[in-house]
Amino acid sequence: MTFLQMISSLIIVATLIGVAIGRWPWLRMNRATIALTGATALIAIGAIPLEEAYASLDLDTLTLLFAMMIINYNLRRAGFFQIVANRVIHHAHTPRQLLAYIIVASGVLSAIFLNDTIVIVFTPLVLDLCLALNQRPIPYLIALVTAANIGSVATIIGNPQNMLIGVASGISFNTFTAYLAPVALTGMLVIWVVVMLVFWGDLRGRLVKEPLVRTHTERSLLRKSLIATTVMLAGFVAGFPIPLAALVGAAILLISRRLEPEAVFREIDLSLLVFFGGLFIVTGAIESVGLSERLFEVAQPLAERGVAALSLVAAVLSNLVSNVPAVLLFRPYIPEFPNPTQAWLTLAMSTTMAGNLTLLGSVANLIVAEIAFRRNVNLSFTEYLKAGPLITAISLALGILWLTFIFA
Repeated sequence: MTFLQMISSLIIVATLIGVAIGRWPWLRMNRATIALTGATALIAIGAIPLEEAYASLDLDTLTLLFAMMIINYNLRRAGFFQIVANRVIHHAHTPRQLLAYIIVASGVLSAIFLNDTIVIVFTPLVLDLCLALNQRPIPYLIALVTAANIGSVATIIGNPQNMLIGVASGISFNTFTAYLAPVALTGMLVIWVVVMLVFWGDLRGRLVKEPLVRTHTERSLLRKSLIATTVMLAGFVAGFPIPLAALVGAAILLISRRLEPEAVFREIDLSLLVFFGGLFIVTGAIESVGLSERLFEVAQPLAERGVAALSLVAAVLSNLVSNVPAVLLFRPYIPEFPNPTQAWLTLAMSTTMAGNLTLLGSVANLIVAEIAFRRNVNLSFTEYLKAGPLITAISLALGILWLTFIFA
């Protein structure tokens, strides 16, 4: 190993550890600033030239993320997600029914509007709901976030790692969903059964009163947002390039007489875009200095043994460095696999399912825990472990069986 490779390796490992943990000790940095700092250091030492760093930025994925943020903001402002929450409240008469409705709402909406978006919007609503109904919130919060993660596996736009895979693989929106929607639906059923059994004592009886959740809707914006979303989904189904279809939907919403552009752009999660950009450059540097070949020499023999082996390698790697970096590390080599389509879908399934293993397994998990903590509800690491690993093990096993059967 050359001196440049040694220094690059230290920077890359430090960056990936910081991304996995979410911070560096004694420093006020988050995942985005860690990824950007690591990328800058790699460019500065010559691990990757500036031109190659620019070329490593996946503009299709960044465009797709940007467009989805605009669409999600408009739907949230219009009151769409509150309307869904009220429907859930109206139809649930027992704690187990409420649990089921939360799982279905979270899982289905995450497949269309990103899992992180759904937990940001729904966590305060679920906490208000539990307070009004005198229900312990922990089972419902675990159900909410695990369903958001598992539901997101169903589509290319469900989570960031699926977006990466969708763009890199060229798999159509329809094909991706046809293969992985059954995995998501089965996983949602697993969540309901596991949470119900683990928290049996908290989910007995009937809901004694119906809460009043104030719904503020902007009807004209709601109609326009739903039209834009329909146009986007129609573009996906018709086979248009996925980033372009999302961008058209976002552009429709930017044509406005009432909504100030600044209000929309203030809601863009610049931190997430910077995070992705930094990771693209870091993984580009891994390839540039030849470290990826060494890494894959170890992982490839295991990963090429089939769905089960690739799933386990990807799941372990996802919990070590997070799911997005795991996908980026695999991305250059999946086309060389005997069946690339099977490998891409397996990677999407396993890296998403792996996010439910622990409270640190996905950004969505941390979002729910943080919002709950601000409301004096402690979704602790050990509390989450009561259900998370079991949900992960069963859903991942079912996903492996399904993909093995489909590609047999």
